[in-house]
Amino acid sequence: AAAAVAARDAAAQGAGAGTVLSLAGDAWADRAGGTSGALWGVALRAWGQALGDTDVPDAARVAAGAQAGIDAVTRLGGARPGDKTLVDAFAPFVDTLQGQVAQGAALVTAWEAAASAATAAAEATADLTPRLGRARPLAERSIGHPDAGAISLALCARVVAGALAR
Repeated sequence: AAAAVAARDAAAQGAGAGTVLSLAGDAWADRAGGTSGALWGVALRAWGQALGDTDVPDAARVAAGAQAGIDAVTRLGGARPGDKTLVDAFAPFVDTLQGQVAQGAALVTAWEAAASAATAAAEATADLTPRLGRARPLAERSIGHPDAGAISLALCARVVAGALAR
């Protein structure tokens, strides 16, 4: 909620897309706490820096921002696909977004496809054994349960898809 409030307030004051995302990242990191807050914070800040504030970002810049976001997350946390973390949903989201944009898809179409890929990947984490993060000590007991970080990323992607479609 804090990230959404920070983003809404910044946008209402005329901030550009980059500043809006950076402030949302700061608020998320400050309020969520723990590893999750830090990871979302660096992802949103990196994405915001890639977008900048000079104009309305096009689909290619949004896709480049997504890459910057996942790069920041993997640098900070060290997770890779298959570790049963939010990266398991973030990586297919970014790959699909970039692929759709490269094929000339409009941002809303590309984002919807990427959100679907993230959702499928997040659900598939139920079959994984965690190698990093809070679920790692649970090991085999976590099988059958999707990773919370991957699910949250997929849900956020779906919310943005809905907003873009409006």
